[in-house]
This record gives sequence, C-alpha cells and structure tokens, in this order.
Amino acid sequence: MTSDISLARPPEKPGASHTREWPIELNRGTYAVWTVIVTEAALFVCFFASYYFLGNDKDRWAIDTPPKLTLALIMLSVLISSSFVMMFGERMVKQQRFVLARISVFVTVAMGVGFLVIQAFEYKDHWKTLTPFSDSYGSIFYTIVSFHAAHVLVGILMLCYLGILPTYGPSKFPPHRPFHVVTLYWHFVDAIWIFVVLLLYVIPHFQVLGR
Repeated sequence: MTSDISLARPPEKPGASHTREWPIELNRGTYAVWTVIVTEAALFVCFFASYYFLGNDKDRWAIDTPPKLTLALIMLSVLISSSFVMMFGERMVKQQRFVLARISVFVTVAMGVGFLVIQAFEYKDHWKTLTPFSDSYGSIFYTIVSFHAAHVLVGILMLCYLGILPTYGPSKFPPHRPFHVVTLYWHFVDAIWIFVVLLLYVIPHFQVLGR
C-alpha cells in the first residue's frame, strides 16, 4: 500500500550543515474540503427546515401548483452525468492519463454552465407567476435554488482552476491532490440538487395529488 505522505526538506537554518526532513500531509486538502462540505450541508439543512416550517403557515404560503418538473429533472440528469465524468477523470489521474483527465474537467465545466443556462430559463418561466416577493413560499424557494446555483458557480470556478494546473501528478508542493478535492466538492453540489429536486419539486406534486 502506497503512503499519501511525502517528505519535503524545510529551509536550512543559517550556519546549520543539515536539517531533518519533515512530513507533509497530502490529505490536508481533502480534510479541508470535507470541513467545507459539512458546514455547507448544515446550512442547506437549515434552509430545508425553514422551507417546511414556513409551509405550516398556509396564510402566507399561497402555492396553488407545485413547480414544473421537466427542467428540474433535466438539470438533475446534467449534474449526475457530470459527476460520472469527474469520476472518470479521477480514474484517469490514477492511471497517469492526464490528457483525458483534463478533458473531463472541461467537459464538466461545460455541463455546469449548461446547468446554469437551463436554470436561467426555469427562472424566467417561474417569474411569470412567482417572485421572491410573492409570499413566503416564493422567498424560500428562490433562496434555496439561488444559493445552490451560487455553489455551482463556485464549483465551475474551481474546475477552471483545476483545468489550467500544469500537472495533476503527485507533488511535494501544494496543491497536493487537486483533482480529488475538486471532485469531492462537485459531488457535494450534485448531491444537494438531488435533495432540492426531491423536497421542492417532487414531494409537492404528491402533496397536490393527495388533496
């Protein structure tokens, strides 16, 4: 089993003939992105809880029909497919086939941009009957989907940075495991959209049918 720990030599002190080497933890980027993911996931949990809390006040929750599913499901398929593309790219990095890995990054960027374009069309359609100022439903709905869109945009920027890195191979210097770190964040963005579609799109349709 290969170790994820690499050795790097710190700067030598003046007058010293040599210094001992010290370990660099290559997984520190992974630990950091998991911290970000847990923090942001907790924030989305609060958003979802607010969504259902506000829904209990029917006087301020004037929703007659649930949001349309078509574009939401298309966006879901785009993001899930992009996760598989990044998984393929990470596998290519492990096989040291870096050209294919880089191509997968830019394909994912294109899919992320496509997601935002489709969401813009969905916004335009929703805005005809619902705005953030319509009622508490409109306010929390646009807050959640817009906040997720912001995370998609951050993910795209991370992917662009990853795409222009000169190398994806092992290195003693940061970023140590950039492809893995960015892939983890992108999977998180995709997973959140699954919950958004389920809680804000699919379940309201079943609630309407059950009335």
